[in-house]
Amino acid sequence: MKTALVWFKTDLRLTDNETFLKAIAQSNQLVCVYCFDEAHFKTTSFGFKKTGNYRTQFLLESLADLDKNLRAIGSGLLIIKGKPEIEIPKIVSAYKIQKVFAKREVAFEEKQTETLVANELFKLRCEFESISTSTLYHAEDLPFSIKDIPDTFTTFRKKTEKDATIREAFDKPEKINSPKIPEIKLPSLNELGLESEEIDSRAAIQFKGGETEALKRLNHYFYESQCLSNYKETRNGMIGADYSSKFSAWLANGCISPRFIYSEIKKYESQFGANDSTYWLIFELLWRDFFRFMFKKHQTKFFLFEGIKSEKQNSKSLNEKLLSQWINGSTNSDFINANMLELKLTGFMSNRGRQNVASYFCNELNIDWRIGAAYFEQQLIDYDVCSNWGNWAYLAGVGNDPRQNRVFNIEKQAKDYDKDESYRNLWLKNT
Repeated sequence: MKTALVWFKTDLRLTDNETFLKAIAQSNQLVCVYCFDEAHFKTTSFGFKKTGNYRTQFLLESLADLDKNLRAIGSGLLIIKGKPEIEIPKIVSAYKIQKVFAKREVAFEEKQTETLVANELFKLRCEFESISTSTLYHAEDLPFSIKDIPDTFTTFRKKTEKDATIREAFDKPEKINSPKIPEIKLPSLNELGLESEEIDSRAAIQFKGGETEALKRLNHYFYESQCLSNYKETRNGMIGADYSSKFSAWLANGCISPRFIYSEIKKYESQFGANDSTYWLIFELLWRDFFRFMFKKHQTKFFLFEGIKSEKQNSKSLNEKLLSQWINGSTNSDFINANMLELKLTGFMSNRGRQNVASYFCNELNIDWRIGAAYFEQQLIDYDVCSNWGNWAYLAGVGNDPRQNRVFNIEKQAKDYDKDESYRNLWLKNT
């Protein structure tokens, strides 16, 4: 009886999960595991929690949903807590597992953990296989090797769209065999060193974790409301649930895959017609791919002060008072303040807001950009390592931006995107 282990990480879904399907194909029975890695709940060198309250709550909801969906097809989710390289080998020994399957990582810390686990499994004569499941385009299908990927998004996009194809999304399995898995026992926020925090009622959307909710959101945004047909016109909005898809939190946790979203866009286009808006959502998914491939190419550089550039203009200082004003929405810019209060009280902020507050942080406050990126890591419900650090480096002028000094005129941005001040009034007058 060949038993395999699926180590779930940020791929908390059953639909279009190649790791899961490969494990089923190569074994007689499966043990599905999620490890609360203690390193994810520590305070970083920048003084922020690596994972904050909002994202942890979303994660707990996503795991409960994954367990429910696994039990519906004959399994369940085993929760462990500690260092993965210690805890996973224990499960391997307990269940006599011959092979472990996991999603492939690209960022530095995640890759280190993956290597530590693989080394410990080797000692137990247990195989380890990682599978790439996070991108729209598979790395093997790109028209260039990882080391030759262009550092400019437009060049990358044009060649990839022309010469690569997107693979079909996989269906979810109907049934799997598992040994008896005990009832799920999730840690509380307190056990993880966090506090429960209600999301402010003014939030653009009340996020709830899990694949079930991700599919519900897609159904609403595509088929019930047909908002997708106007996405390009509305995506710079700042108030309400439907100015953008809001898929980011589910994508970050892998509750839905970019490939599945793409297949649904194609279905939607055949039903309601293709236009610039339906394409634009694919365009945004491609940005997400780009940052992930950039991390594969440049590895640790995105966490360095000078980024992927050799020199850095921006200051490396830390002014505690200015940092505190930025975090708490008490700077001299009401537009920045409104956005930062939204982030603090909900764990979310529009794309337009993120670009402005990051530009302000790097160029007006002149603080080391990595401190801003680390605060976002703690605070964002939809934090994704590659997109977050890649975007911050881009706006700090040390990433993939071909233009030098991309500085936002905050006053002009406020006039353009919050003409009637309704966004600022929402967050500043009621707080």
